[in-house]
Parts: sequence; structure tokens; C-alpha cells
Amino acid sequence: MLKNTITGILILSCSGCVLLEKKDPIAPVIDPADAPAPVSLLTPTATPTSAAECAGDMALPVEFSRKFTAVSDPELLEQAIGEANEGKLCQGQVYVAKQNTQIMLFRAWNGSNPASELGDWWALKSPRGQISDYRRDYQICYQWSPLDKMTLCSLKAGAKVVVGTGQSTTCSEYLEYPTSAKKQVYVTNADADLFDCTSYNAEFNWTPIITK
Repeated sequence: MLKNTITGILILSCSGCVLLEKKDPIAPVIDPADAPAPVSLLTPTATPTSAAECAGDMALPVEFSRKFTAVSDPELLEQAIGEANEGKLCQGQVYVAKQNTQIMLFRAWNGSNPASELGDWWALKSPRGQISDYRRDYQICYQWSPLDKMTLCSLKAGAKVVVGTGQSTTCSEYLEYPTSAKKQVYVTNADADLFDCTSYNAEFNWTPIITK
């Protein structure tokens, strides 16, 4: 009886030892074709200009964050980025417009040049306030456009664009615009990527100047 009892205790003790000696699981071998996409394709890519030199950040406005997918396209990004005092973008990210979303883009342009209506540079917001402020926010020199026309278009699903903040611009020896935090949209093929456009004329709208 005593021998059987001791044998049972030893068996229980060994069983406990087996339960405590768990080995780390062996990682499965993943075929490269089945590996997930690199994180760099899903996050903003680096730009030629240091982010410290640019105004604002790379984040999309909240109302647009669910309408775009970030992708990697170094060649397109390079087209949109400009050197200091040359305009274009200071920093940017390439995006593709998602399916089943409505994305409206705005462009103020030169009415004396109808070909400029569907140009490369667009905004996420409708022009508001003083024209001089709009020029500064979007680095638009006076010799480039009188900003007497505005066109509103929808962006097609699947269209690839660059969204970023503005680079500094030198218009003349008397006028320079610094970098801007306002988001701009670079559309390389507006004729194909935009639809359902509506154009508007600018009109005089004078407001009194309040002095303190």
C-alpha cells in the first residue's frame, strides 16, 4: 500500500514538471509573397525638405482622413515638392481617393487664360476672406493670376494626388511669401481625374477697414 502511494505521488510530481516545462513556439515560415505590406507604404513618406523648415504638419484634415489612402510614389512626390522660394509644396504625401467617397476640390485661377482652369494646384477649402490673405496662404504671386475665377470639382475615386503644405515663394524683390500650413492638392491630370465641375466669377465686395 505504501509503495503504491509513493508511486502515485511521483507520477503527479512528474506531471507537474511536464506542465511547467513549456517550450517557446517555433515561428512559422512565411513565404515572401504572403508577407504583409511594409509599414512605409501606409505612413507619410519623407520629403526632400526637412519637416523642420516647413509650416504645419502632414496630417489630413479630419473630414478628409477617411477619404484617402496613403501610398508610396516617390516620382510623383518629387514633382510636387519645391525648393525654398520656388513655390510648390514644402512637404507632402501621396494619396489615392477611396471608392464611394465625395471629395471636393477648389481652384482660384486666371480668367484671361481659360487653359488654366484645370491646372495642377487645388485647395481642400473654398476661397474665403481677403484676396491678399489667400495669396499668402497658397503662395500665389500677383503676376501669375488675378484670381478672378473659381472652379469647384469632384475628385474621381482611384485618382492619385499629393497633399501637403506650401513652400515659400519669391514673387519679386519687393514681395515674398513664407511657407504656409494650409493644405494644397497637387493634381497632375486634372482633365481625367476631376469631374462635375462648376465655375464662378469673382465680384467686387468691399468691406470697411477698421482702425484702432
